Amino acid sequence: MNPADLTVGLDIGGTKTLAVLLGPDGSVLAQTRIPTRTGPRGIVDGAASAVRGVARQAGVGLEQVAGVGAGVPGLVDPDAGTVRHAVNLGLDGDPLELAAELAAVLGGVPVGVENDLNVAALGAAHLARQEAGGVVDLAFLALGTGLAAGLVLDGRLRRGARHAAGEIGHVPVDPAGAPCACGQRGCLELYASGSAVHALWPTPDGVPAPVALFEAAAAGDPAAVVARSRYASAVAAAVRILVLTVDVREVVLGGGVAHLGEPLLDAVRDALAAESATSPFLTSLHLAERVRLAPGRVPVGAVGAAVLGREVAATADQPR
Repeated sequence: MNPADLTVGLDIGGTKTLAVLLGPDGSVLAQTRIPTRTGPRGIVDGAASAVRGVARQAGVGLEQVAGVGAGVPGLVDPDAGTVRHAVNLGLDGDPLELAAELAAVLGGVPVGVENDLNVAALGAAHLARQEAGGVVDLAFLALGTGLAAGLVLDGRLRRGARHAAGEIGHVPVDPAGAPCACGQRGCLELYASGSAVHALWPTPDGVPAPVALFEAAAAGDPAAVVARSRYASAVAAAVRILVLTVDVREVVLGGGVAHLGEPLLDAVRDALAAESATSPFLTSLHLAERVRLAPGRVPVGAVGAAVLGREVAATADQPR
């Protein structure tokens, strides 16, 4: 790959597809957002449209794009470039050969495919590297419908032997707790995910439960204060698990609930500080100082997908 080449990253979600064009210096030159098309044909055509659109927005031709990365939900095989069982995208158990089909539509541009959470971790690492330099070591903790983390350890993405690294949402924290969809009971996801906020603080349709809960707590509603504390403690438990298992330098909070911004960060840091107050061991780990929010200025997942695009472009340039 020529250092002057450009790459495109796609974050393909159930309702929207975010695209960015990454420049040779790693900066975001353009970004766009389009509605996601579902079904195998719709996904490929929509992804191609997003690539062309973000390139056109930056005034560059498709021939100048060295590689494309795509982050998608579901079961992803990065080596084969396939995805299946992505219900929100209209995909069942039959694998969609997304990398090969998108590359063909784009005229042979190399394409890589990765799980959406992993590209979010890559994006958070890239932005951290742009800001501070050095080797990045972090966990991207996604507080969405479910709960899971993407890991970049010593600058390298960690998928795990069975692609299950970071699946901390299914660590049981209460053996007597409610049943989880995974078949266990009392999993952390039941307490620290976005869905958990809805269970804690039900709201009318159209009103985001996290916003309603934190606004009510800020206004002094006693029940909301208790619910906010309970939720922050659950997220703090996720942070502790990540630090105590892989000792990441920092944990980046992302996903839908993280759009709350500083109020969420403050609540989680307060919970970590309170829990560390009675433990010299936890105090020595400086847990509260190791948590931050994902940058809100650019779509982190799409940036990470563009980093993946760099990797597939470099691999394509290597002699066989």
